[in-house]
Amino acid sequence: MLFSSLEFIFLFLPIVCIPYFLIKNIKVRNGILILASLFFYSFGEPKAVVLMVMSIVLNYGLAILMGKHTNAKKFLLTASILVNIGLLFWYKYTGLFLSSINAIFRLDIDIPLIHLPIGISFFTFQAMSYVIDVYRGDTPVQKRLSAVMLYISFFPQLIAGPIVKYHDIEKQIYKRDISFAKYSAGCKRFLIGLFKKVLIANNAGLLWESISGGELSSLSMAGAWLGAVAYSLQIYFDFSGYSDMAIGLAGIFGFDLLENFNYPYISKSIREFWRRWHISLSTWFKEYLYIPLGGSRKGNIRTYLNLIIVFLCTGIWHGASWNFVIWGMWHGLFSIIERLRPGKLLDRFRILNHIYTLAVVVIGFVIFAITDPSVLREYLSVMLLNSNHMLINDSFMFSLRCNAVMLIVAVVFSAPLYILIRNKFKDNAVYAAAEAVLFILLFVLSIAYLVSSAYNPFLYFRF
Repeated sequence: MLFSSLEFIFLFLPIVCIPYFLIKNIKVRNGILILASLFFYSFGEPKAVVLMVMSIVLNYGLAILMGKHTNAKKFLLTASILVNIGLLFWYKYTGLFLSSINAIFRLDIDIPLIHLPIGISFFTFQAMSYVIDVYRGDTPVQKRLSAVMLYISFFPQLIAGPIVKYHDIEKQIYKRDISFAKYSAGCKRFLIGLFKKVLIANNAGLLWESISGGELSSLSMAGAWLGAVAYSLQIYFDFSGYSDMAIGLAGIFGFDLLENFNYPYISKSIREFWRRWHISLSTWFKEYLYIPLGGSRKGNIRTYLNLIIVFLCTGIWHGASWNFVIWGMWHGLFSIIERLRPGKLLDRFRILNHIYTLAVVVIGFVIFAITDPSVLREYLSVMLLNSNHMLINDSFMFSLRCNAVMLIVAVVFSAPLYILIRNKFKDNAVYAAAEAVLFILLFVLSIAYLVSSAYNPFLYFRF
């Protein structure tokens, strides 16, 4: 079930909210959220919900054992990591592993058809976060299974994040602010996400599909860049829109989730980009992988090796295809180059820094988007080398004219303009009235789009 679906907005959400707000007991409220979350997940993954519940119970049990047998904590942590990574490997990477073995050793091993459960990367990382926090002593063992169940299965962030670390939300499970002010702020945040997803991401995705799905032999260099920019906008507004909706929904129920995006396209370096893009994943890898490996505390060579490992894992986390590995290494390479850059020449020219960062990011997203190596090579050759010897053609001009408004709106909302305006006029009555009208308009336009269009994918569901 998609957040940006009519059945979620007009059926599921009201049905959950009515008893949740009528009942004041926090334990009962948590029970309502658990049941709603299990139904939400089973709506699209009826068999996989059993897998998720088993994962939750297993990690809960291992954490309980850690509390009782402190001398076996390292063994229990190792068991938890192996089980969770093994779960991910089986469902997500078995096909890639066996196909690679077949290609390298010229074998003919049968590759099983394994259905990838939606959101497995997200709920597995959250389960690992809980066990690791208990192992480190960052949080006490949670004796209530229901609390761990709610933490991992909470439907707003269950299938596409943000990845919530247990120590960031532990205290909110049984004590949180449930108020009209928070409900109102959550609804506004949800509407912003719905607008970004439905009206920007979907239309950018249609532009990308029309360009990348066409005949590449007739694609101009400008057209290739337009397609790459469209996909970069699609994936940003798709995922940040989902995160906005998730954070808004969590706020409706009284939870405060950490931000997942902070206008990454205004970054002036790749390192800054990763402080602004998919923040929950970046901080998860930093906290549970980069720092335990030694971070930047053991000299330059070790730092570069740690960065390569983290970005390799970041690429692999996104999917079972070599293009994701290349994408991770692409960002890792530039993160290291920025540390080595003699004199940091680009820092003297902020606009050049910004152009460089966007170019690296946009090229990287082409690598991210195209899984077929031959198609990827051909697309990049047109985009970077003008291999078709067409800088601009009629097809590019037509696509640009048809999508000019969407592209302008997308660029404007890629920058924190709304935040600046809101902070400046937030106490102004006229602004408050105008904002209310704007949110109503965004809701009406989004619903009208959902009614009239069948194109409504979520890119990060496959991860």
